[in-house]
Amino acid sequence: MESSRPIRVRFAPSPTGPFSIGNVRTALFNWLFAKSKGGDFLVRIEDTDKERSKKEYEKQILEGLEWLGLMWDEKPIRQSERLVVYEKNLKKILEEGRAYWCFCSIDELEAQRQSQLSQGLAPKYSGKCRSITLEEAEGKMKKGESAVIRFKMPEKKVTVNDLVRGKIEFDAGLMGDIVIAKSLKEPLYNFAAAVDDAEMRVTHVIRGEDHLANTPKQILIQEALGLPHPHFAHMPLILGPDRKKLSKRYLDKSFLDYKNQGYLPEAMLNFLVLLGWHPVEDRETISREEMIKEFTLERVQKSGAIFNEKKLDWLNAYYIKQLKPGEILEKIRPFIPAGWLKKKRLLMKIIEAEKERVKAFSDFKELTGFFFELPDYDEKMLIWKETPREKILDNLKKVRDVIKVNGDVMALAEREGRGEVLWPLRVALSGRSASPGPLEILDVLGKTESLKRINQAVKKLEA
Repeated sequence: MESSRPIRVRFAPSPTGPFSIGNVRTALFNWLFAKSKGGDFLVRIEDTDKERSKKEYEKQILEGLEWLGLMWDEKPIRQSERLVVYEKNLKKILEEGRAYWCFCSIDELEAQRQSQLSQGLAPKYSGKCRSITLEEAEGKMKKGESAVIRFKMPEKKVTVNDLVRGKIEFDAGLMGDIVIAKSLKEPLYNFAAAVDDAEMRVTHVIRGEDHLANTPKQILIQEALGLPHPHFAHMPLILGPDRKKLSKRYLDKSFLDYKNQGYLPEAMLNFLVLLGWHPVEDRETISREEMIKEFTLERVQKSGAIFNEKKLDWLNAYYIKQLKPGEILEKIRPFIPAGWLKKKRLLMKIIEAEKERVKAFSDFKELTGFFFELPDYDEKMLIWKETPREKILDNLKKVRDVIKVNGDVMALAEREGRGEVLWPLRVALSGRSASPGPLEILDVLGKTESLKRINQAVKKLEA
């Protein structure tokens, strides 16, 4: 069942840590759902946690969305700028008796919790302060007693028709009266989110399954305030390669690190959309336009999605191969020494030779540095398998003679043995065991530089 209202979704991250891969996937699925339905994609920064919220994390979030092209349709809002709205709604449910001030201390609450656990009961608030009237509470607070605001949880069942997981039923009576604010000016997550979703006219809340337990609480808060509630869809968690929750290594990594390492937004979108969703026809690559056209919540899987960095590298390499050399040149600028850009003709030849091997633009300097400066290498690298040293030396001299007269190196290799000729030539030209083919390097370096490097190799073997 879908709403007849115009589709409006929200991406609502908390700027309390690095912009994670899970958050980005949530943003993408929201954006795709909105665009596939001709709806609006909204951004809400949930920054009411004053101690942990940081502007640098908010900047990461907005920059990351912009880099991927997941642009918002209305100006992003910040919960820290909406405290007056939450205060008005908190006063309303306090006055109507749907919430109350709770004066229980941390020690009291812990004693209650331990008592319930010892009896084999699920911990929940005992309701001790439920009967305190608003007037009594205000009197206590005037005397300096501290309190929080608790929501009176009704004894009822809440049914959620989740658009991914199907029908789910919750028993609100088992939850106990939850804290919804530390004060009138300090709302907690469930209350602020419930108010904002209604005020922003959000029709669909699409988020990770770790929020599933919050859903009935938010629905009940909206009902208590006389507000409509949206449809819900809870996506599977992203799991590590070991099929367990993502490790700290991934969670502490900012999504923008991928940008800074030279991954392409097209590759990231392609990778992320297949983390928990699949198109009608299974395929490895899918364009943004195809994603929008094909995206439906029905095709979001219920089971965990496996994060596979090798797959991401493969996709990034694929999208790099689709670029023209001039486009690659522009994208590698931040990753290479400025001096290389002065040798544009050489650089364009290098790009042609190396584009098949580049997985991320941050690899480029390491992969191609030998074209600009031959690294020092052990002369043992020049030896092909069990070939005698004298034979390798002789072959290099023959190659040198062939190059001098612009002859056919491959003809020599066929005659003397491919490995025995091409391997030492590759090492002589690159100083590496892994590189493009020796003839490609020869073509990029040109005759003069190639002969100079072969002479160095000959000297190494003669020494």
